[in-house]
Amino acid sequence: MENSEQHAEKTEEKKEHAQEQKHKTFKEHKHWYDKHHKTLLLIPLIVLALCLVYLVIFYQNHGDFIYKDVSLSGGSSITLQGNINREVLETGLKTKFPDVSFTSLSDITSQKQIALIIESSAEPQTLKLEIEKVLGYELTDANSTIEFTGSTLSQGFYKQLIMALIISFILMSFVILFLFRTFIPSIAVIFAVFADIVMPLAVLNFFEVKISAAGIAAFLMLIGYSVDTDILLTSRALKSHEDSLNKRIYGAFKTGILMTLTALAAVLPAFFLVTGLPDSFRQIFLILAIGLCADIFNTWLTNASIIKWYCDKRGIK
Repeated sequence: MENSEQHAEKTEEKKEHAQEQKHKTFKEHKHWYDKHHKTLLLIPLIVLALCLVYLVIFYQNHGDFIYKDVSLSGGSSITLQGNINREVLETGLKTKFPDVSFTSLSDITSQKQIALIIESSAEPQTLKLEIEKVLGYELTDANSTIEFTGSTLSQGFYKQLIMALIISFILMSFVILFLFRTFIPSIAVIFAVFADIVMPLAVLNFFEVKISAAGIAAFLMLIGYSVDTDILLTSRALKSHEDSLNKRIYGAFKTGILMTLTALAAVLPAFFLVTGLPDSFRQIFLILAIGLCADIFNTWLTNASIIKWYCDKRGIK
């Protein structure tokens, strides 16, 4: 009986000691965060400024903000059925068609190549004849499919997609302003979402990734992913008064970072490990992965720092 009581007392002492250590660690972090949260704000702001400068220079050099693939710029797309030697085609076509691109389609189960997609801004007949020269046989309806998209049609489609993206961003901004009805917290959320779009765009351009219609759709999805964590943070900080401000921000961080890491755990393995996926899916996963990584900085450094500064100024504890 005495041993049981002693064991219970020791267990209780350990719990109290653990609680004291946790409280002490939180106080240390609180003091550090109170002192440096404004400095942390500079990191994503500098990165965003560099991205904007890069995009302005990119626009001056290319006349647009992205590298567009055939679906957005117009051109020919020829799909060759079967296991085609890609290296031979690349060697034979690159000299005559500098902008030609190749996409292999594989069976997800066997990993065997089932088709090769060749895209270029060249006329379909010109591209077809050159492919036939390299392969040494004629392309027919049985072994290939040929598609051509005019530049006017592609440009119109591209403008519609960009307009949809802009309208979505504007409507999201109105919803945020209506939801919080305070200028600075609302602008902080909108600014973070804007940065989540700009940063991935700069990264994609830097690595010369040609964006398709699916890529534009991925940016639309990114607006939804980005605004979730920002609304979570702002709501917890402004509308809840259960704990101290730092504890509310920390609680929002634990929930929000779990949401982001869960989404990354879904898209990254799909991008790196699943072979045979169409390029449109891989591009969606890539854009979402880069955007979610950017969201970690823009929400928990930029937005959190602005919200904390705002709450301190307004005396919200």
